[in-house]
Amino acid sequence: MKIEGQIVDIHHRRIYPGQLVIKDHLIKEVKEVKKAPVHYILPGLIDSHIHIESSMTTPGSFASAAVSRGTTGVVSDPHEIANVLGIEGVKFMIRDSKKVPLKFWFGAPSCVPATSFESSGAVIDAEDIEELMILPDIKYLAEMMNFPGVIFNDTEVHRKIDIAKKLGKKIDGHAPGVTGDNLRKYISSGITTDHECSNITEAREKINLGMKVLIREGSAARNLAALKELIKTDPGMVMLCSDDLHPEMLLKGHINKLVAQLISEGFDVFDVIRSCTLNPVEHYGLEAGLLQPGQPADLIIADDLTKMNVIQTWIDGRKVFENGKVLFDYNGSEPLNKFNSSAISIKNLEIPKLFRKLRVIEAFDGELITKGIEWIPGDNCFVYSDIKSDILKIVVKDRYNDTPPVCGFIRGFGLKEGAFASSVAHDSHNIICVGANDRDIVSATNEIVRIRGGLAVSHEGKISSLQLPVAGLMSDKPVSEIALRYESLSDLVKSLGSKLSAPFMTLSFMALLVIPELKLSDRGLFDGKEFKHVSLFVGQ
Repeated sequence: MKIEGQIVDIHHRRIYPGQLVIKDHLIKEVKEVKKAPVHYILPGLIDSHIHIESSMTTPGSFASAAVSRGTTGVVSDPHEIANVLGIEGVKFMIRDSKKVPLKFWFGAPSCVPATSFESSGAVIDAEDIEELMILPDIKYLAEMMNFPGVIFNDTEVHRKIDIAKKLGKKIDGHAPGVTGDNLRKYISSGITTDHECSNITEAREKINLGMKVLIREGSAARNLAALKELIKTDPGMVMLCSDDLHPEMLLKGHINKLVAQLISEGFDVFDVIRSCTLNPVEHYGLEAGLLQPGQPADLIIADDLTKMNVIQTWIDGRKVFENGKVLFDYNGSEPLNKFNSSAISIKNLEIPKLFRKLRVIEAFDGELITKGIEWIPGDNCFVYSDIKSDILKIVVKDRYNDTPPVCGFIRGFGLKEGAFASSVAHDSHNIICVGANDRDIVSATNEIVRIRGGLAVSHEGKISSLQLPVAGLMSDKPVSEIALRYESLSDLVKSLGSKLSAPFMTLSFMALLVIPELKLSDRGLFDGKEFKHVSLFVGQ
């Protein structure tokens, strides 16, 4: 097999008319020719950090959409399903990924549960980490979110890190806002990457200490604009990733979209492309081809480097996508779930007015970080949503144990009526719901219980939902089908008053305790700076 075009050679930093000779699954020869077609041949693109579960589709379904965007491999952290199903969830992801040609390099989730301040479906301890890390499909220890545990010498945390170091595998980090001596201690433990930088100063401090920075551009957190100058100043220390990418975003583009944007803005072609090819391959030791003889034939053909419309995608010498058509089949996944929750009632949501001031979560569009503010409610005996002040009730219900829901209040969602709920609630994936009134909160939450996981919107007695039967996180249906339903539900939430660009994505992070400042777990309000639960009422 011979393929001709304009070869983008990231090793010698040149583009030239050339020919690839492919035999079996390898590139046998790369040679320059006098004339070749005007399309471009590049190494296959790699997402250096992604949670497949956030696409709401299984690895097999995700693969069909990803190859159409020129993605040939993903460094995947199965942290979300691990919080629901533990080791069995990780092994499910591995099994399902083998049904399709896309290359998945999985990590062993290091923080399951993410904290001890919430209820999760599983625990992955140091012994479990060792069981996972010896598997050939596990390439690294996934993001160490418990940065206080690293810094303050938590024994279990360091046991997990030591296992990875003993086996010679990389350790991913998660250290939002960590600086100075604490950062130095975090990095000196052996942690090599971070994808949580939100500003250039933070990123440069980490790079100067030897840490690789993964520039994240996903559905909820978008840091490319703030960090892209690093591609000019530190091209060998950065990688591109999406972290969390919802289905409708995946249909619009993956890493190819970021590459096209950067090149069209004048960034160096070779530095941009190496950030999603050479850099992750070298850092993680990935079995991926980079257009060199003897390497796997992982490549894409694109029309224009400033547009990156993908014409063909090849993985291991096999053409898997061409001119809008995916050239492999995915026949669905096995059913797998853990759900033990019964319906709630309006009485479960009653909050007696005990003190004058309440703590309120303040959320921001496109941000994972929240703030804590104080609010003085009206003179009712019970505290309800205050629509005029955009202070809405937020509820988290443990899905693993049949316990009562926990209530709080949040500003920034903008609902004028109705409620919406989800079982995609990082990281423990309990049921989370925000609403303008208790009646719709109950209806939306109970719909999640009925379908045993998914998304739901309630308005004046009408319910719309999307079932996610695999762990309450994913479906094995095509991404296009899930994206269409997801966008329909998102539009419905926006029609109820929300101005958030991705309301379900923002909702999913309101229970993520490891991201400051104030969040809500199934056990109550949590202060992410002090790392402890706090009362709903100020002064209690």
